[in-house]
Parts: sequence; C-alpha cells; structure tokens
Amino acid sequence: MIKTDILIIGAGPTGLFTVFEAGLLKLKCHLIDALAQPGGQCTEIYPKKPIYDIPAFPEVLAGDLVTNLMEQIKPFEPGFTLGERAETIEKQEDGSFIVTTNKGTKHHAPVVAIAGGLGSFEPRKPPLDNITKFEDKGVEYIIKNPEIYREKRVVIAGGGDSALDWAIYLSNVAGEVVLVHRRNEFRGALDSVEKVAELKRLGRIELITPAEITALHGTDRLESVTIHKQGEEPFDHRCDHFIPLFGLAPKLGPIANWGLEIEKNAIVVNNALDYQTNIPGIYAIGDVNTYPGKLKLILCGFHEATLMCQSAYQRINPGKKHVMKYTTVSGVSGFDGSKKEAPKAVVKTIS
Repeated sequence: MIKTDILIIGAGPTGLFTVFEAGLLKLKCHLIDALAQPGGQCTEIYPKKPIYDIPAFPEVLAGDLVTNLMEQIKPFEPGFTLGERAETIEKQEDGSFIVTTNKGTKHHAPVVAIAGGLGSFEPRKPPLDNITKFEDKGVEYIIKNPEIYREKRVVIAGGGDSALDWAIYLSNVAGEVVLVHRRNEFRGALDSVEKVAELKRLGRIELITPAEITALHGTDRLESVTIHKQGEEPFDHRCDHFIPLFGLAPKLGPIANWGLEIEKNAIVVNNALDYQTNIPGIYAIGDVNTYPGKLKLILCGFHEATLMCQSAYQRINPGKKHVMKYTTVSGVSGFDGSKKEAPKAVVKTIS
C-alpha cells in the first residue's frame, strides 16, 4: 500500500502545483492519473497550444508549462501512479482514506485532493454522417503536433478560444487556414478575436461566417468539405484537414459515486475557507470544483491549491501552529535535503 500525506487525484497543472505548495509545508504528495504521463489535458490534448494568462509568462506552450511545473516540484520527490483511474474510496476509523485504482493499487492518506480537471472527457463531434470514416485520416478533434499541418490546407470549425487560438497559431504553419463559425460573434477572448480579424485583413486566415460544415468528402482520406454560408448556396472547399473544435463533454467518472455533493458535473466546495467538499478531509481544486463566481482558469486552480494545502497542514498536524514565510525568506527545502535560498543582501559600511 502506498502511503502519503496528501493523495492528489489528477496530475494536471493544478495537481502538480499542489505538490510544490505542500512541499513548502513539509508534506509529501502522491498523484494518481488515468493518463500515462503527468500534465493532464495540457500534455494529452494540446501540448503545443499557447496559453496567455499564466502570470509572468506573456505566452507559454501548454507542454512547456507542464515541463516547468515538473522541474519546480522535483525537489519534493512526489510519487506517481499513472495509467490508472481512481475507482473507490473508503474512509477509515481515524478519518483517513484508502483510495483504490481500477488496477487494484491501494493508496492511504489523511487528505485527498481531487484535482481531476474536467474529469474524463471526449470531444463534441459535429453531426456529420461519415465523420468517423475520416477520423485520423484528415479529421482531428485534438491537435497534438501542429507540424503535421505544415503547408497543408486546414479548415477549423468553432467559435471559442480553442478555435481562435489554433487558427492564429496555424496561420504561421499551414499553407491555408479557413475558420468557419455558425455565428458572426465569437465566444473567445477579445484579444484573440482581434488577432483573427487582423490576420483575415492580411490574407493569412480566411474567415467564413455565419456558416457551417455540412458534409465531408474523400476516398481513403479527407479531400474536401461542404461549407454552407447562410443566405448562399453550399460550396465544396478542398482541404487536407478538418478540425472541429466544439469543446469537450466532461464526465466525473467513478468520483461521482464517492458521496460528494455534485452540481452540474462539478464538485461543490466551500470556497469561503479551503475548498473542502461535504466530506471532511476531501478537497476539490481546479476545474473539477464549483462555487459562486468560479472561473475555470489554471491560475485560479493554483490559488485554490495554495489555500487547500494550508488547511491540509492543520488537518494533518492538529494544534501545531505553522508560520507562513515568503519563499524569498525561507527558501525552498526538498526531501532530498537540498535547499535553495534567495541571495542575502550585503551590508557594507562606507567610510
């Protein structure tokens, strides 16, 4: 049985940053994730997607963010159970928990932090009769390696941040980028909308709105799509790739059966204090939780992880007072005994 101080369900950015905040409090962490590698969606779905709202990073690729987080938590030597899904949870008489995976691996901890992002998920597919025929043959729902689109003709459908961001990114990679959206208005960030408008003006993106993709054509691979713009006759457009970006349909999976309070496929937490669930000792942080005013942003997950760890420390060490110090003062100590400290100011007398 694997024993740890905080058992983290989900090894995405929020789960990984939890390791750092817990490490500052001398708490050991172990992470469970159904994916074969850490990073969650940032690694599995869009490692090359640029992220713009991480403090001090004007732009960082999702995969690079994960790499940096892994480097940041290295001194605290977290454990990982990867490629396994957290299946059941049992509360013990002392208030601790045993979590068992679908492969039978047991984990014991006094605190469980659910940081499972959106949970298990699958892409929302457009209702096109033969779309499965072209999956991985020109139709992709997730962009893992943008280089496969180098000098190719790409059609993107969607009106959210993913569609806008990838249209912008691929305008520097693909030979042709066509963005199709069923409305004239976009749901993405205003800055991204303005960038797409500028790229359209420069002729680097063809924008077709309001319009929809109504058919796919090809023999062994995708060769063209039918675009129907409102008020006009449908027309066929030759392309090598069609990328429908209509978001993901999330599911909590087995966690939904753990007795937690669920609202709209998210776990209700007490955001006024520490992001604890209705079961004492079980916390939910990041996109998996919900509370009034919730924003599903990575940086919000980082904030929630920080406060959660402070509460977990008190639960693990009842009655023990912890005095928080800035890392610039206390440094960062790892479980390997190493310590990093900020340079101390040199006081010099001038005669």
